[in-house]
Amino acid sequence: MTTSPLDPTASHTHDDDDAHLASLGYRSDFKRDMNLWGNFALGFTYLSPVVGVYSLFGSSLAQGGPPMIWAIVLAALGQLLVALVFGEVVAQYPVAGGVYPWARRLWGRRWAWMTGWVYMIALTVTIAAVSYGAGPFVAIVLGIDPNTAVTVWCAIGLILLTTVLNLGGTKLLAKIAFFGFAAELVGAIVVGVWVLLTERHHSIGALFDTYDVQGSGSYFPAFAAAALIGLYLFYGFEACGDVAEEVRDPGRQIPKAMRMTIYIGGAAAFFITFALILGVPSFAAVFAGEDPDPVSTVLENAFGSVGFRIVLVIVLISFLSCVLSLQAAASRMIYAYARDDMVPGSRLLKRFSQARHVPPYALSLAALIPIVIILGSQVSDNALVRIISFASFGIYLAFMMVVAAALRARLRGWKPSGKFTLGQWGLLVTVAALAYQLLASLNMIWPRTPDAPWYDNWIVAVGAAIVVGVGLVYMLVARPYRHSDAAHGDAVTLVTRYPGESA
Repeated sequence: MTTSPLDPTASHTHDDDDAHLASLGYRSDFKRDMNLWGNFALGFTYLSPVVGVYSLFGSSLAQGGPPMIWAIVLAALGQLLVALVFGEVVAQYPVAGGVYPWARRLWGRRWAWMTGWVYMIALTVTIAAVSYGAGPFVAIVLGIDPNTAVTVWCAIGLILLTTVLNLGGTKLLAKIAFFGFAAELVGAIVVGVWVLLTERHHSIGALFDTYDVQGSGSYFPAFAAAALIGLYLFYGFEACGDVAEEVRDPGRQIPKAMRMTIYIGGAAAFFITFALILGVPSFAAVFAGEDPDPVSTVLENAFGSVGFRIVLVIVLISFLSCVLSLQAAASRMIYAYARDDMVPGSRLLKRFSQARHVPPYALSLAALIPIVIILGSQVSDNALVRIISFASFGIYLAFMMVVAAALRARLRGWKPSGKFTLGQWGLLVTVAALAYQLLASLNMIWPRTPDAPWYDNWIVAVGAAIVVGVGLVYMLVARPYRHSDAAHGDAVTLVTRYPGESA
């Protein structure tokens, strides 16, 4: 990895950032109130190891046994490759909205429109998934029976709260994200250490013992099914780029924040999972469905009823900051999309509050769509896993479209010219990142319930096909990609130079 010829210690001003953005054809109304740590905290709280692990620990352990922990390591390594590719792209194109403007410059208008469409839907579904996952924890803290109706209304309440907070602007967002990061990291360490000290029931060797969850067949299908926990965990780093117009010196800071998100988030997720696995009283009870929520079992055993509720408050802070960061990322994506007149209602969605320096209508849409999804989820008996499965696949599909665009551009002669590049390793890393995403996506859509109706067995693939199909039909009929004359497909021919860089 290399940096540009610019002296890293040279003074850097907002004018430099604005001049670079202007060279890309945009003028920003956002305030650059976010530094490296605020940007990293946004990515970390979006990734949120506590939310990811606590949401899927029980189902992944039941399907794959203790070795499912290694899926977290594999997913972290795979997504690190993607983060490196994204780092190169955002360093050259630090524009709000992330994957949409990146795909626009790397490939073209149609590819960018579909990338933005898939990512927008997947992000809003992810907001619904995380909010729905928080519902039972809210109910338990309030002392309410966490039935389906209560879970739904708690999830909606969480979304409404984060919407109000997001309307407070970038500075408030950065402060809450950093507070959420600190609370989650400290909470994860304290909880993990205490569980290991007081509720450890197994040796480290358990991490390599399948306990015959696979039956008489191969263990690989069981591990692949359990791997959803890792696939769901490791996205969120792209949110660092979604708010590029709110970050100081984005070409240098955002790639660094993306990598930090994977490093620190991955370590925290592994440690939490490690402690919980060794603290589970009975693997057999989890496998048999007698202990469907082993996280609550471990935490209540370790902390008692009062301590358990205190821990759940920390967990809820993680959920809150996660939804907050997700909604911020989604609103910036919607705003960037609308700024180029790419969607119906663009005139309204691209409106900007000069008082708060946020796009209020884009934020509102990033709340409305998840609420509709949550209300509709009541028709399913296993709503959380279904929502998460589609959300993960949609994000991976959008990521693949950006990585594929980067690979295509590189093969056509594109040489990244931002403040962060991979140098001679660029092509290899890009190919490896795309290969990982293809394999991970195949795993997410693979049918595993042959006795279920076909539409249930292929629910993720069917959902993705509907989203892509609707988007494709609209794109071909309405041709929204023609509504803007913003630059597109010029990565190969255009070399962006930074203020102060010699020609």
